[in-house]
Amino acid sequence: MSLAEPETVYADAPDPTMIRIVLGAIAATLLFASLGQTIVSTALPIMVADLGGMDHLTWVITAYLLTSTIAAPMAGKLGDMFGRKAVLQWGIGVFVVGAIVCGVATNMGLVIAGRAIQGAGAGSLIVTSMATVGDLLPARQRGMAQGILGAAFGISTVIGPLLGGLIVETIGWHWIFFVNLPVGLLAFVVLGYALPRRTERPEAKLDYTGAALLTTLLASIVLVPNATGVEQTVALLGVGLLALVGFVWAERRAEAPILPMSLFVNNTFVVVNSVGFLVGMAMFGTITFLPLFLQVVKGVSPTNSGLFLVPMMAGLLSASMGAGRIMSKTGHYRMMPIYSTGLLALAMAMMATITQDSPLWLIAGCMVLVGLGLGPVFSVGVAAIQNAIPMSLMGVGTASANMFRLIGGALGTAFFGAVFSAGLARNLSDVLPGAAEGGLRSLGAAQVAALPPEAQEAVMTGFSNALHPIFWIAAGAAALACLTSTRLKELPLDAA
Repeated sequence: MSLAEPETVYADAPDPTMIRIVLGAIAATLLFASLGQTIVSTALPIMVADLGGMDHLTWVITAYLLTSTIAAPMAGKLGDMFGRKAVLQWGIGVFVVGAIVCGVATNMGLVIAGRAIQGAGAGSLIVTSMATVGDLLPARQRGMAQGILGAAFGISTVIGPLLGGLIVETIGWHWIFFVNLPVGLLAFVVLGYALPRRTERPEAKLDYTGAALLTTLLASIVLVPNATGVEQTVALLGVGLLALVGFVWAERRAEAPILPMSLFVNNTFVVVNSVGFLVGMAMFGTITFLPLFLQVVKGVSPTNSGLFLVPMMAGLLSASMGAGRIMSKTGHYRMMPIYSTGLLALAMAMMATITQDSPLWLIAGCMVLVGLGLGPVFSVGVAAIQNAIPMSLMGVGTASANMFRLIGGALGTAFFGAVFSAGLARNLSDVLPGAAEGGLRSLGAAQVAALPPEAQEAVMTGFSNALHPIFWIAAGAAALACLTSTRLKELPLDAA
């Protein structure tokens, strides 16, 4: 694509060749960060068998998600104040340190600590990479570039688990934390050379109070799905509500707020992030519960059940890049989120009809439609926000898109989990004694296979029926996102 020289916050406007180099390094950085997240999943059982600590298994994932969610808005603000180069290089350094801690770990405690450090680096890198696109490219070209970054993320989602499994089976799980470090180090050097420096230094002080309250709020939300009971869930939600009230109060008074309240009267900011929140619910619900259905009901192996996410990613990548190309070529974008979220609602409604007799090709086809519905929301949404806010808030605005999507995913996962558990207990109370009292926590494919044929059929029917409300609710969320998208006011996209 032709690269113009936009109004920029940098001292020297970079030439098109240098922009291409920077964008290549940004894509490599995003691949480096996202691969570090996805490569671990297939190695977890081996790590637990080697180090022990099965009761800490979920914290390997939660620690990463927690710190990456918290780091994202902080990195966005710091990038606005001190420049993207410093934040990107800091993020790479933090991620590398976390990878080394994990790679040399001798117990699960160290692995969890390393994953927490990695998450802080990854959250910073993902948001700052997207914000850098907004700094370097004119508005009309950002959609295509964001689509390319989305492709890098999608590639990692597909190859990460496969590469992790290969490394675990050949040279050992420790190496999954070292395999992509050369990519990160190369990106560190290239960005240090090619990314222009900032001309200005901030005079305002950092908003420490807002940062602390936002950290508390996001931590409460991320930890809700891991709550062990109603009392703990209510406590987390209560802490989160108090933190939200305090955060709004602090941001109204801060000299340089982490998330300025003025953004919440910006039509594009409000609409895009509302859609992102709703779409995050639908997306994470699908990713969480579809593999479970495939393993327990369809008898698909864990590895192959993960491969059913490949059709979704194929649809997401093609739609994301296609939407970005249309946005860059025509200068229009308003209708794409409307169409895509409508398609997502249709796909979720189709998912709500699947049963134990549904063919696998039908499920794969539904996943393609889910991906096609998700793709434009990601690439167009970020580019639209970047077009609607001042350059001085580029990092904050970009981080918001990621933050609201993750909040939707966390709350959606917790809510869907409660709906599924209640439905499964109700459906199987006559088949499995003790189901209503929580006796289903260890229900899996092996346990179902050991049951008599009549009981197997009843369990699989009950399992399928328990999932249907989840997908219907996700379809409703997507339909609401479609309706919300109609409120988006399209702003002109500058070509240069």
